[in-house]
Amino acid sequence: MKISVDDKELFTLSETQKKVIKNDINADIFEDDMKRRLNWVLNHKYERCFARLKAEWDKKLPGLGVSSIPTDPDAYAEMIFALPQYSDRKARDTENV
Repeated sequence: MKISVDDKELFTLSETQKKVIKNDINADIFEDDMKRRLNWVLNHKYERCFARLKAEWDKKLPGLGVSSIPTDPDAYAEMIFALPQYSDRKARDTENV
């Protein structure tokens, strides 16, 4: 089983590794289970990052004169990214060097 992102292989489970996992996971659902787990990890990371972004910016928005915020998470994030005060992690790390 190969895991790729944007056509770049990131990780490969060997046949032995797959057999070890199949010791606990039924072989009939193995692929679906692996996809579900990958999906959960990435969604969980997104949810935790979004929660931190929202917690940080909910405090700042009133001081910036923002009185209405979107309830949709992606719309909220795009609103934050459009603010001139926003900088991503790389930019913040560069500023703090």
